[in-house]
Amino acid sequence: MSRRLPGFRFRAQQLEMAQAVAQAIAARRPLVAEAGTGTGKTFAYLVPALLYGGKVIVSTGTKTLQDQLFERDLPTIREALAVPITVALLKGRANYVCHHHLERTAREERLPSRADARYLPKIVAFARASERGDRAELGDVPDNASIWPLVTSTRDNCLGSNCAFHRECFVMKARKDALDADVVVVNHHLFFADITLRDEGLAELLPACNTVILDEAHQLPDTATLFFGEQTSAAQLGELARDAEAIARTQLKDVPDLADTGAELGPLVKKVRLAAGDAPGKFSQQMMAARKEFTDALEALAAGLDRLATEMRLVAERSEDVGVIARRAEEAADAVARWQGGLTGGDSAQPWIRWVDVSTQGWQLHASPLSVADVFRRQVEATGRAWIFTSATLAVGRDFAHYTSQLGLADAATGCWDSPFDYSTQGLLYVPRGLPAPNSVDHTHAVVDAALPVLQASGGRAFLLFTTLRALNVARERLAIAFEREGLAFPVLVQGDGSKTELLLRFRALGNAILLGSASFWEGVDVPGDALSVVVIDKLPFAPPDDPLLAARLAKLTSDGGNAFMDWQLPQAAISLKQGAGRLIRTETDRGVLMLCDPRLIDKPYGRRIWQSLPKMKRTRELVDVVAFFARS
Repeated sequence: MSRRLPGFRFRAQQLEMAQAVAQAIAARRPLVAEAGTGTGKTFAYLVPALLYGGKVIVSTGTKTLQDQLFERDLPTIREALAVPITVALLKGRANYVCHHHLERTAREERLPSRADARYLPKIVAFARASERGDRAELGDVPDNASIWPLVTSTRDNCLGSNCAFHRECFVMKARKDALDADVVVVNHHLFFADITLRDEGLAELLPACNTVILDEAHQLPDTATLFFGEQTSAAQLGELARDAEAIARTQLKDVPDLADTGAELGPLVKKVRLAAGDAPGKFSQQMMAARKEFTDALEALAAGLDRLATEMRLVAERSEDVGVIARRAEEAADAVARWQGGLTGGDSAQPWIRWVDVSTQGWQLHASPLSVADVFRRQVEATGRAWIFTSATLAVGRDFAHYTSQLGLADAATGCWDSPFDYSTQGLLYVPRGLPAPNSVDHTHAVVDAALPVLQASGGRAFLLFTTLRALNVARERLAIAFEREGLAFPVLVQGDGSKTELLLRFRALGNAILLGSASFWEGVDVPGDALSVVVIDKLPFAPPDDPLLAARLAKLTSDGGNAFMDWQLPQAAISLKQGAGRLIRTETDRGVLMLCDPRLIDKPYGRRIWQSLPKMKRTRELVDVVAFFARS
């Protein structure tokens, strides 16, 4: 690699990690590997995997890393090693135009907006000319355009081998390429769809592979919980209602009242949201059962689904589309009934928690296993292949126990390689004095006030990261007032004012901007260079204790004799904090200040355990040191 790549730098950590990966692949065993920022972990796992041979699946948590692997890292390593491998990028089916749904949408002209009417002919022309049908290749239609769900397929509404366009299907072509390739790049959602056999079309992919590499593996416990559980959403049922009504009005005009049965479902879905109350949040099934209006609304919805399923079943043989609607209605009715009755899904030996996630516009019924450790461990042990789990944030200090316990990986080999960056000279950890308690009503105002002189010293160039959207909005107002008072004119970008990609492009281009973000900016964001020199984090990212699934897990830990705070909440917060802090230093020449505004880091005994998990920066509580740090720049 060093001979073939200009600018290649030897890093002992990278070589050691590569050797550990090679040993795990040869022994066909799991390895949990934490590699600090700058280690070059993609090369460290790709080189031994490609040299060993056999089919390799690489799964990522973000599209950014997926594209980096497919477009840059894999071609580079393939050329340097001169290995004749084929590579495929496989995305979820919603990324590919569906010929059947495109043709049906064009025929029925059921478009949500005038903009969609302009986009439709562009998509039709694209589908005729494209080899891959990947909607990312069509830049003329925005990614969030409301027409996309009408011209792509889902697992629910795909006709499969019965589709008239089966031979031309872009999804099937992509899957064939993946089956034939030596290396397949996917994301975690697609990977878990495969191992849970949610999508039978993917079932052939995993058994054929020799090595599974899961990068950004800190996301896996949450993703596994999602896929080993069950979800029914307002959006899913609203789409079913629209499809059922459209088919009844076009293909089944001769069936009395059938269109009305589909049309009635939409209002029933909305009534469930109204009955859930004004406040968004996550609520246990027991809590929602106390709201009679909610249980009544859910019962009415279940009856509406049963009615639609029964009527559609009577005419299911009329066309493939009608048959699919009948099946979707039956599955939805069964899912709601299971949630209502508290029936156990999947692994019956594992306790399940039922809860409702209520958002501003919609809702989701969730049934989640209390733990995915047993079922995931069986997946790993039954395959006889190497599993590589890697991320910059898997351990607390060098202790992997919290992570491995969540996925049943107690017997896995582990390795921890520090970043090659010189954090002692490149970074400064600043915890201001005199900040109020993080649960104080004045805390967010105090964070902004304390950050103001830091932003002046740095010339902007900052991320302000918040643990809640409410705090973010309070900070936005406070910052605007402070800037007007102090006569400051740094550009301010705020999460929600544009797409994440758009905001980051503007942030990099401006060079002196301040970006206010919440959860989505804590990870998977890479801004190397001078554009980002300060990361302010408002408080330690402890998960909200009112989350029903978390509350049940903590209760189980306590009943088993464990310490819920020390064994779960603290390590989880430390790992999340490492993700946010990791936005700051991205290259060997970056310099910056990490400002943590939670006095518990200093005041509480557990604070030491948290900051010792962070990169080894110099620490200060004095603003004068921060100003001097930037003066030296």
